[in-house]
Amino acid sequence: MADSKPFANEQTQTKTVQKPRELPRYNVVLLDDDQHSYEYVIDMLESIFAHPEQKAFRMAQTVDQTGRVVVCTTHKERAELKRDQILSYGCDFRIASCVGSMTAVIEPVSGD
Repeated sequence: MADSKPFANEQTQTKTVQKPRELPRYNVVLLDDDQHSYEYVIDMLESIFAHPEQKAFRMAQTVDQTGRVVVCTTHKERAELKRDQILSYGCDFRIASCVGSMTAVIEPVSGD
């Protein structure tokens, strides 16, 4: 009959479970200009980020009043994609002098 006691030289193995590292976070920052209407900004934010209309309106107000607004915080690759989508969204047909998309940049989230 087999002995149910562990062998004297058998050691219990413990596995260290490592928590996956979080990716550094980046803000997508929309910059103000005088060539785009509130409607354009709201439409763009709804289209690219699926922001509800009221949130998009508040962001449009913020960028108009302060010159910039964070529209998304995510990992670097997605932030670059979202910035590029803003940059390629096109001109505002409501404003005849508009010649292109709004400007956006990405910035590392401070404290990460």
